[in-house]
Amino acid sequence: MHLIDFSRKPLIMGVVNITPDSFSDGGKFFSVDKALTQARVLVDEGVDILDIGGESTRPGSVSVDVDEELKRIFPILEVLVRENVPVSVDTSKPEVMRHVIAAGAAMINDVNALRAPGALEAVAASKSVAVCMMHMQGKPSNMQENPQYANIIHEVMAFLDDRIQTAVAHGIARDRIIIDPGFGFGKTLQHNLLLLKELKQFSRLCVPVLAGISRKSMLGTITGNPADQRVHESVAAAMLAVINGADIVRVHDVKATSDALAIYHAVQEADAK
Repeated sequence: MHLIDFSRKPLIMGVVNITPDSFSDGGKFFSVDKALTQARVLVDEGVDILDIGGESTRPGSVSVDVDEELKRIFPILEVLVRENVPVSVDTSKPEVMRHVIAAGAAMINDVNALRAPGALEAVAASKSVAVCMMHMQGKPSNMQENPQYANIIHEVMAFLDDRIQTAVAHGIARDRIIIDPGFGFGKTLQHNLLLLKELKQFSRLCVPVLAGISRKSMLGTITGNPADQRVHESVAAAMLAVINGADIVRVHDVKATSDALAIYHAVQEADAK
């Protein structure tokens, strides 16, 4: 297993969807060869973590069974682990978690925040794997059906704080935990914009914050661009997330994001003469 160094930040998490129905790439990498080729492109472009997933969580998506999910991700995971690439696996199924952790995954990225029976135990048993727990109102099949909040910031923070406390109580060390406010998961455009604007508040939970906004429909609603033509707005959103406190940005366009972060770091490190 290649452990992830969270002392360097912000980190870039690159996305490889091994699904036929991804919102962002329409199944472009739904084969072992194509997925591995894309993964290696992202590694060459400077990715810090590769997030691979075998089940779409786009709005309206339908779950796949454990065997199918493992069949999609395992060949790619095994190769990347051998190549010493830090791999995160995007899954909510405890059975999948146990298999990929045993195969060398460095991180579990769970949109369901370890709420499935056995998920907490599956991650706790590993003693070293990192875990990202995300907020979602509802489930992918219905999450965008009129989501409502009295106070989006307070409610999402309270949920994530509770999940952190629950994870720690189950033996998952706090330094292994990452949180994700869940942009686009049971939120309207206004909810998403408020989360991005107030992202700094989530640092009060004292764990790294991941922001996954890349190519999402909230960006298309603003610019009118389709998912595969949202590079510029995705980079802008990633930079706003970093400026507002994100420790990890989950992106599809690694090179563009890396270049933008290089400018950001140069400005941050400039000395007044």
